[in-house]
Amino acid sequence: MPKYLAICLSLILLCVSGCQTSLTASPSPGSIYAQRVRHSPDGIGKFYQGREIAQVMGHQGAGWLERGSRSLEEQPDAAIAALHLQPSDILADIGAGTGYFSFRISPLLPAGKVFAVDLQPEMIEILTFLRQEYQANNVEPTLGSETDPHLAADSIDLALMVDAYHEFAYPYEMMQAIVQALKPGGRVALLEYRGENPLIPIKALHKMTQRQVRREMEQVGLSWQETLSLLPQQHLMIFQKPASPANSEPAALPQPPSPAQPDLPKLL
Repeated sequence: MPKYLAICLSLILLCVSGCQTSLTASPSPGSIYAQRVRHSPDGIGKFYQGREIAQVMGHQGAGWLERGSRSLEEQPDAAIAALHLQPSDILADIGAGTGYFSFRISPLLPAGKVFAVDLQPEMIEILTFLRQEYQANNVEPTLGSETDPHLAADSIDLALMVDAYHEFAYPYEMMQAIVQALKPGGRVALLEYRGENPLIPIKALHKMTQRQVRREMEQVGLSWQETLSLLPQQHLMIFQKPASPANSEPAALPQPPSPAQPDLPKLL
């Protein structure tokens, strides 16, 4: 019997070590993040609102961002058209990478501007080079940090994040800074591969459900406006900062998140 019990325990331990979710120490009082030793190889072991934060795709993946099939897979022109941009809008492309969206948006803002924000100096070099190639003088490469896009307060009409938010190491702090940079009534647009659909061939941590995104945006005082399903594989989710300056203060730091219930798979 002891030998049989030992074998069973060994099998249980093997199963636990292979699971993405595992036991973890409770966050310290006031903390909004939890750290886990055992976690997905695609994540950083840091959890926010029940979600593991994905690893950042480095500048080495710049070629993938410019892949020829991306236009068909993501239909960027349709996504941009759905933003209903005005010629004088000031837009921040947060996590701009190579500027795949920044340089497509640039001609639509003849009296406006695009801040192409990235935290990797190598991406800023690529953006600076391509700005000259495209003669896109209204695109301003901007080096941000993990917690701050380095944008002036009340300076932008729209913050766009394309397949980037799920990689933010400090999503709460970063979104607080983005909200501060938005003008009253300004918008946030997130494109994320649909986490409800397991058939979309993207790693799980690089997808997000609409419910999870809404939960996290509410933490910084943004209100959900709409979710558009016009793209083949992504949600286009629009949020808004309160129009009244008196009500535009970021939300108070939330308590440590209680264990979140996993979203049920839903094919879209």
